[in-house]
This record gives sequence, C-alpha cells and structure tokens, in this order.
Amino acid sequence: MTSDIALILAMDGLASGAIYVLVGLGLVLIFSTTRVIFVPFGDIVAFSALTLASLQLGRVPGTLKLIIVLAITACAVDAYHHWRQNQPQKIMRGLLGYGALPLIPVAIAWLSAGNHLPSWAQILLALALVTPIGPLIDRIALRPIADASVLLLLIVSVSLHYGLAGLGLIFFGPEGFRTAPLTNTIFTVGNMTVTAQTVLMIAAALVFSLMLFLFFEFTISGKTLRATAVNRLGARIVGIRASTTSTLAFLLASLLGAISGILIGPVTTLYYDSGFLIGLKAFVGAIFGAMVSYPLTAVGAIMVGILESFASFWSSSFKEVAVFSLLIPILLWRSLSIGHLEEEDEEIET
Repeated sequence: MTSDIALILAMDGLASGAIYVLVGLGLVLIFSTTRVIFVPFGDIVAFSALTLASLQLGRVPGTLKLIIVLAITACAVDAYHHWRQNQPQKIMRGLLGYGALPLIPVAIAWLSAGNHLPSWAQILLALALVTPIGPLIDRIALRPIADASVLLLLIVSVSLHYGLAGLGLIFFGPEGFRTAPLTNTIFTVGNMTVTAQTVLMIAAALVFSLMLFLFFEFTISGKTLRATAVNRLGARIVGIRASTTSTLAFLLASLLGAISGILIGPVTTLYYDSGFLIGLKAFVGAIFGAMVSYPLTAVGAIMVGILESFASFWSSSFKEVAVFSLLIPILLWRSLSIGHLEEEDEEIET
C-alpha cells in the first residue's frame, strides 16, 4: 500500500465516519434521555435518501403513505391516553402535533408530485417528510412503556425495526436508489483528488456537532435534555416532563438521521433495509462512548469509518467482520472500567 492510497482510504474513512458520527450522536441523544437503544434509527437514514431519490425522479415518495399510517396511529394512541386520563382538553393538542403538523409536508409533496422542484426545495421537503418519523414512533410504541426495563425497551425497538423494514418494502419497493450529487466540484491536493461531496459530508458532521453542543450549552431546551440525561428522576422532581424531553430527543435525533440520509445518498446505493447496517456501525461508535459521551462517540464513529475503509481495501468481503469485531475489545474495556450496576441502582445513581 502506497502513501497515496493510504491517504485516499483515510479520506474515504473520514467521510463514512462523518455519517456514523451524526447517526451515533442521535443514538446517544435518544438513549441518554429515554433509555431506548433505538434500533430503527438506521431505517430513518435510508428512508431519507429514498425519499429524496423519489422526489428527484418526479415520483410520489413512499414516505407519504408511511407518515399517514404513523400519524393516524399516533393520534389514536394519544387521544385514547388522554381520554383515559380524563384530559379531553389535551386531545386537540395531540391531533395538532401528531396529525396536522406531520401531514403538512405530506400535502405539499402530494400537490407538487410531477413538478420539477429546485434541488434545495427537494432536500428541505425530504427532511420535513422524514423528521417526524422518530417522534411518531416514540408516541405509538415507546412512550406507553417508558418506565419498563431497558431489556423490554430493546426488544420493542428491535421489533420496530422489522416493522419499519416491512413497511419500507411495501412503500418504497425492493429497488435500490442513489440520489444526485449535492455538488460535482472536485479538488486536487497534491497527488490526491478529493470530491466536494466528501468535504461536504465531513463539514456537515462538524457543523451539526457544533450546533448540538451550542444547543445543549445555551438553550433552555438543551439544558432540559441534559438534566434528563444526567438524572431522569431528579428532572421529574423539578418539573421537567418526561414526555416533552422524549419528543424533543426523538425530533432532534430524527433530524440528524434525515440529514445523514441526504449526505450518504449520493455516494452509495440504498435499499429499504440498508439503514440497519448503517445504524449498527454507528452503534459501535456509540458503545465506544458508553452511550453517554458525545465526544467519545464521535471519536469511535471516526474509528469505525477509517477501519471500514482500510478493511474494504484488504478484503471487501470481510470489512463488516472487522468493524463488528471492534465491539469485543470495546465491550471488554467498558465492562472492566465501569463495572456492573443493577438497573434500580443505576436509576438512583444517575
């Protein structure tokens, strides 16, 4: 392997790692505030790319049907909950938040079907369509069992992935798609050629990571999420509503997933079930950060991207084995350094 090849592989690894950073940050954000290992997160990434591809082809995205199904179900679950709690005044607010708002971009996409929208409008519309998926899933399946054990939440999360994969097959079909490049500019640095798409992926990870940091440090909503992540019980005692922080966490994480799909769509062909592997690789980075540390998660995700790039050069058929084998030393290290806590003790100590 020459130095030029190593530089090219390192750049490709940084680009892939940038996507894993965004997905990993979303996983940590959801887990730290809700204790849910959100397995379907990768599906959101894939659905985002497939939605943009459909818009670029002038087709009606399958996301419309998916959002309609999720919105109707979420409204029914929310209305039934408030009716049982004898809170009819909150039913209308739920219909607005889980019904009307997600369906606005659905109506826009349906009315604009067949029309050639500008690229920036297609991207914004794809983001608006995909971002509500996380909060809707949370309201339907996860919030009703928010106080259950982590194991039960994980089982439900895995089930949600298979459910979304089935819906993805129905609404998007088995074909794979690749979106048009966001930019075709090419830079030459010495003997190495770097595409602007790669630079954009790395820059997006840096920018959105910085924005997430500023959100947590300087906004009330961000500090609310931090408080919930540090001590869920203490946050409830001081009046922070778990349902509010849960919705906000899923909304922000879903937005990160949607952005990741927009960025990765031009560089790889994605299918309805391609998001699962993306989510698993980002999960390796999140494990490196113990599912709580955002900086360590970013470092772990970059490591995964670089390892995957070099492993694919030596043996493309074994690159997944190399990436997931990284879990073994990380888990051993975490197990020896953190120790074991029962769930009840963990709840008290956090």
